[in-house]
Amino acid sequence: MNVLVFDIETIPDTDGARRLDAGLAGLDDAQVADAMFHLRRQETGSDFIRHHLQRVVAISAVLRSGSQLRVWSLGTPQSGEAELIQRFFDGIGKYTPTLVSWNGSGFDLPVLHYRALLHGVQAPRYWETGDSEPGFRYNHYLARFHWRHTDLMDVLAGYQPRACAPLDEIATLLGLPGKLGMDGSKVWDAYRAGRLDAIRAYCETDVLNTYLVWLRFELMRGNLGPEGYAGECRLLRDWLVQNPQPHFDEFRAGWTNCPGD
Repeated sequence: MNVLVFDIETIPDTDGARRLDAGLAGLDDAQVADAMFHLRRQETGSDFIRHHLQRVVAISAVLRSGSQLRVWSLGTPQSGEAELIQRFFDGIGKYTPTLVSWNGSGFDLPVLHYRALLHGVQAPRYWETGDSEPGFRYNHYLARFHWRHTDLMDVLAGYQPRACAPLDEIATLLGLPGKLGMDGSKVWDAYRAGRLDAIRAYCETDVLNTYLVWLRFELMRGNLGPEGYAGECRLLRDWLVQNPQPHFDEFRAGWTNCPGD
């Protein structure tokens, strides 16, 4: 089975905000973003910008396919939003993976839907619901209770919003590193400072946390036995050793309960 764990990082879509509000014309990006945050605080008491005005600046993934394991961010720091999103959906078309996320149903996928619509990105395999491929009729990416996309936050909460938990806290409870050096609230400032490499590194550590929670979930529901679970953890640990980068080294150092260590 192919498994693709994914996470996105976003910033305010200041160009889109200007198109929607003529009063923002003439303001620079920082001023427009401040106005967007201010409006949302007035409306909801939170800085959280609505999904369709979130611009994707990083998509990171863990791919487990056959004997292959890979952790990376799509494209390059110079890649535009349309390229990142097209690469994501092209990967689904190539591998037909089980998608795994933390709050992907509530955030990542709706953002990707709106932004793909904006850029004219094609994603026929993702949107397949059985009209062309009967095997997708009862298990497709769009249905909340199907397994082609497993939103771990949603599933573990029993689909009850009041029971949802932050990834950082669940990861830390499991002896995983959790957030390292950044969180979503700091992405806009990092982007303005030209620190796209730091954003991509942060996103990669988030998918590492999510992947390891996924492995524990697979152990819990019996799809992995104790030996299989330990083997998958060691495979990831060895990959991190063989691909030294500062954020991977920091993640490995903070992973306190890797089986076999």
